[in-house]
Amino acid sequence: MKLSIVIPVYNMENTLNRCVESVLRQGIDDYEVILIDDGSTDNSAKICDEWQTKDQHILVIHQENGGLSAARNAGIEKATGELITFVDPDDYLKDGTYKAIMALAEKHDIVEFPVCRLFKSARQEMLHLPNQVFTDMKAYWLEMEAYTHTYAWNKIYRKRLFDNVKFPIGKVFEDVATFPKLLQVANDICTTNQGLYFYCQNDNGITAKAKGPETESLLQEHLNILHQWSDDSYYMHVLNIQMDVYNMTGKKPILPYKRINPFGRDLSIKYRVKAFALNLLSIKALCLINKAIH
Repeated sequence: MKLSIVIPVYNMENTLNRCVESVLRQGIDDYEVILIDDGSTDNSAKICDEWQTKDQHILVIHQENGGLSAARNAGIEKATGELITFVDPDDYLKDGTYKAIMALAEKHDIVEFPVCRLFKSARQEMLHLPNQVFTDMKAYWLEMEAYTHTYAWNKIYRKRLFDNVKFPIGKVFEDVATFPKLLQVANDICTTNQGLYFYCQNDNGITAKAKGPETESLLQEHLNILHQWSDDSYYMHVLNIQMDVYNMTGKKPILPYKRINPFGRDLSIKYRVKAFALNLLSIKALCLINKAIH
């Protein structure tokens, strides 16, 4: 099967070459790389064109700036592969990652592979994944805590999943809005311990600069999912987002109150302590305490 690799580009002249070079070292033959220049004002557009002249696998699309979602959607529309994946231009892949998982990608609707998160930063950590196949998407979402890694880029998808699913224009946390919709139309998802995506720290990135309204949007996306896929650990995760929203905006909490068993087997130690506090106080009280501390 052919793999379409979509790279949205906006003012990434310093890291774009590293990204594209890593994609070209994946060890697969049947693929295309679609560089979407989303109205860059630095040398990114020129770098894209240079790559197109150097490698027959690379196609460049220039468009007016529309944001990350618009760029990804343009890449989806242009892609000709049965399989599709995404790479952000400030990140890169371990050599041979796609080659290692292509056999799985040809069998399953979605394949998710490991990530080195915030590479070379003080918060660097590894997202390790087991070799496992899920047909129950609720089980995957909760057991794998998939709500903490809804990233578009550490996965290979059947392109048909995007027939009626697009990234939402204008939203910062677009992956959280999109990934659950893909899960709802997929037959299965396979996680693997093969391959590695390097998610690099970018202090100028969209997510790093997210403010109150963007975090409110993130909270709303999780609330949309919480009513259908929920356990205590996921609720506590959303509670943390609610506390961040209150800290940034001071707006009345909108997360419905839920009494949590502090001794639940799916709760981490940090969540157990917070669950005790939640049961004794209220969501607003926790938000007030969190704001005072920060």
